[in-house]
Amino acid sequence: MTTRAKLTVYSALATALAALCMMPLLTTRSWLTHAVLVVAVIAVVGAGLRRSPLYRWTVPLGQLLALLLLLLLGFAGAGGVLPGPATMRVLEQVFSSGLDDIQQYAIPAPPTAGLRLILVSAIGLIAVAVDTVAVTYRRSALAGLPLLALYSVGNGLAGEHGSWVWFAVAAAGYLLLLFAEGQDRVSRWGRVFYGGARGSVESGRVSPGGRQVGVLALAVALLLPVVLPHWSSGLLGSGSGGSGGKSAGGSLSTRLDPLVSLEAAVTKPTDAELLRYSLDSPLADQIYLRTGSLDQFDGTNWKLGSTTVNDLPVTFPTPEGLRNAQLSRIEGDFTISDKLEGSWLPMPYPAAAVQVPNRGDWKLDPLTRTVLPANDKAIRGLQYHVSALDVQPTATELRLAATAPSDVREHYTALPADLPAQVAEQARSVTAGAQNDYDRATALVNWFTGPNFTYDTSVNGGTGSNAITVFLRDRRGFCVHFASTMAAMARTLKIPARVAVGFTPGDSKGGDVYSVTGRMYHAWPELYFSGYGWMRFEPTPSRGVPARYTEASTTPTTAPTQHATAAPQTASAAPAPSSSSDCTVKQRQLGECGAKDKAVAKASEESWLLSGQVLGTLAAVLALIALLLVPMLWRTAVRRRRLGGGGRRGPGGSGPTELTDAQVLAAWDELIDSAWDLGIPPDESRTPRSTARRITEEAQLDADSAAATGRLALATERVLYAPPGQHLTEPLATDVRAVRRGLRANAGRAGRTRALLLPPSSAQLWWRISDGAGEVVTGVANVCSSLVNFVFP
Repeated sequence: MTTRAKLTVYSALATALAALCMMPLLTTRSWLTHAVLVVAVIAVVGAGLRRSPLYRWTVPLGQLLALLLLLLLGFAGAGGVLPGPATMRVLEQVFSSGLDDIQQYAIPAPPTAGLRLILVSAIGLIAVAVDTVAVTYRRSALAGLPLLALYSVGNGLAGEHGSWVWFAVAAAGYLLLLFAEGQDRVSRWGRVFYGGARGSVESGRVSPGGRQVGVLALAVALLLPVVLPHWSSGLLGSGSGGSGGKSAGGSLSTRLDPLVSLEAAVTKPTDAELLRYSLDSPLADQIYLRTGSLDQFDGTNWKLGSTTVNDLPVTFPTPEGLRNAQLSRIEGDFTISDKLEGSWLPMPYPAAAVQVPNRGDWKLDPLTRTVLPANDKAIRGLQYHVSALDVQPTATELRLAATAPSDVREHYTALPADLPAQVAEQARSVTAGAQNDYDRATALVNWFTGPNFTYDTSVNGGTGSNAITVFLRDRRGFCVHFASTMAAMARTLKIPARVAVGFTPGDSKGGDVYSVTGRMYHAWPELYFSGYGWMRFEPTPSRGVPARYTEASTTPTTAPTQHATAAPQTASAAPAPSSSSDCTVKQRQLGECGAKDKAVAKASEESWLLSGQVLGTLAAVLALIALLLVPMLWRTAVRRRRLGGGGRRGPGGSGPTELTDAQVLAAWDELIDSAWDLGIPPDESRTPRSTARRITEEAQLDADSAAATGRLALATERVLYAPPGQHLTEPLATDVRAVRRGLRANAGRAGRTRALLLPPSSAQLWWRISDGAGEVVTGVANVCSSLVNFVFP
């Protein structure tokens, strides 16, 4: 393997190894296959372009073009294959969606098309930069800068999900690249003399000391952080664990975005146990575990509006809107597994008190009663006790609830100005005839859980205004869509609403013990009723458990009714039971009764490499590129063969080198073809001297080029017309190159480009192929004729 080939391989390997630090950024790893393939193609394209007679600065341009084609192929297939306005618009839309996803998702994020495009394109650009610096311009040491940028960004975004392993493999790839270039530099100087008894070593070998220094530096970089002191609070901040948490009335900064992170968990469910708990309530199988609520909607997503938190108190303040706080309590013990991290604290709502081992690791948002961790690892393996209030109003009591206070209505009915009017119009249409907030809420629930909507985790996520509009149009989605849309529609009806996140009731493990797995992530809307506070509703079909106060039968009351009762329900809020005898209640809640195929999401989103259509298209594009490169590559090979002959020595192996007749004629043919490529077609009716004069006049050659043309014509006429035995010793290859320089100088940029990419003289290749095919056909016809004559004489 040549030195340049080694540098190409090691550059691609260094980029691929440095890209491993990006693995923790997404929840899946299949996108990395795409990125590695892009790096490999860029390396191959660069190697091919460097073998062609192109300027060095054109190599990275060709690699960027190849990168663009690969991105169009992988992410803009809906707009076509070849670059054009349609494909570029599709690619721009996917890239814009990726930028939106960056703002919404916490790490690890779901593998949306936009995020995968950003990661693959970034790695591809780094691959072009590393290959250009290390191979094209032979500056391997500077290639460490783009590699360092890739590692720094990836590891910085990964945060606590990162690992020293990524640094080790990235540094190892960079060291291999440096060793390869060092070997090349030493080989150019010849033998290396170490002095004294050590003597010299063979040419091309690198000093063992260089490898030792590199490996030692890598080992020190890995081991030094172990012995250095660690400042958990950072250089500029202070606080518990460096989390940014403060005392009462302070602020808490967290990378957690629960609603959008929940989308990844819902669309890619797992059976791993996240927590186990026990409750002393007879309705434990109907109690949701709420991790928090999102009360602010800005048109892009739902988020926690409060940035001020307090230290975790022993007893929580009275829940917002609850008139009677002297209710019976539900006691529960919870144990978090190592599979759950970065989450807010799961608890029944409304919690009245919580006991955790280290209260300083937790903060309370008093507005939403959300308990937030001071750092992402605070919840891992946590054991805690929760005491929650048992709020069980009836439907009639909620119908008679008073109007919410003005401050509550103002805060929890706020909507962005750009919310499409369709949302409010649809809400008014669905709740037409309802006389109170409860009836309007149940009308929305019945509409969502009716036959018009389909639970589907394969659709795109999102909770903003655009996502709500698409959801109302397509009527397909999962809990995030149902919860955020119902909350927004309730706000248009002036019902205070917010979005809660957490888990549906766990699987019973016997007695009062329940287990929560990754399949139970859920989101639901909470609506405010004066005197009772925030009440949950379940609009997602085939998921969760409907609240008792939303069921058709409610406990009657003797209190006078001042409002009209609800309209007859058109659809039950509870999912219909399955006719299958082996379908459990929990399976009906999770929508797992029936065909198992519905659990399979879009396989193409996970691994586009498995798509036969994509592979076929890629093969077609590569074949087209190879076909377009055939004329240039063939013409380059012919020129090298014609001008590369060394001739023969004189008698006795001494004296000047003599050119053979074939070499002279090959040099003349190269002159004719070069003129043809640059706009002067051949004229076989002319003599060599006449042809030389024609080329000189039409190309307006300078004096040196014209003289070289005359020498080539004279040498050719000697071979054709002079008696045998006369041999030339002048190097004609130098004259051919001089004429080519003169021809190119007067051909213009367009002419030079055409001569390089689509040389007209390459038509001779197709003539040869046609002649060969004709001879084959003739031979086959003769054989068939002979067989016929033999069989039928």
